[in-house]
Amino acid sequence: MDTIIPFGIPLWAELAAVALGALQGALFAGAFTDRRIDVLGTVLVGIGVALGGSLLRDILLGEPPVVIYGPWYVLVAAVTALAGLSLQRIFARLDPIILPLDAVVIGLFGAIGTSKALALGVPAVPAIFVGTAAAVGGSVLRDVTLNLPVALLHVGSLYAVAAAGGAALLVALMTLGVPVLWAAVAAVVLTTVVRLLAVRYGWRFPEQQALVVRRTTGRRRR
Repeated sequence: MDTIIPFGIPLWAELAAVALGALQGALFAGAFTDRRIDVLGTVLVGIGVALGGSLLRDILLGEPPVVIYGPWYVLVAAVTALAGLSLQRIFARLDPIILPLDAVVIGLFGAIGTSKALALGVPAVPAIFVGTAAAVGGSVLRDVTLNLPVALLHVGSLYAVAAAGGAALLVALMTLGVPVLWAAVAAVVLTTVVRLLAVRYGWRFPEQQALVVRRTTGRRRR
């Protein structure tokens, strides 16, 4: 089997993606005025959103966390989160721009995580799982930190499904011999399109009804 070189983006682009995640995390935490979250708490949430996916990816792969050993990741995330908190009203108006960029970032982190897993010899299905975790791990860490229901587990706008679809496409294309760069581009495009269409048209999975059906059936039998 040929050696797989993981998909990567320039450091400046990766730091821009980290900054976007930190900004979103700070704005999200800052909106909970009733919980009296202080400045440090808001910054920590921003850092968690920005770096949680990459951290989870490397933990799953048994690799040294890049975001911890790299000199810029935590600093950029902290500074951006602080800026987001200070200029919350201004950045809140940029939501129509932030949403499409966030969709692209989800696709990028998913592609990076999936290709890195494949390069380390992880089989296809677990590699898709790693890529999906890398894409959405920040939001999970955010919800856990704020003691909120994990959005990933509830009816929503399919961001995890979009990430998984992109990761699966990358694996399929690379299995067919497509170079990792083009496979990653296709994966990012698919993730971005599915995410934006899901938000635009309210696509979502139906709420599970299995337990309700079983209980209702049991009562009827009695």
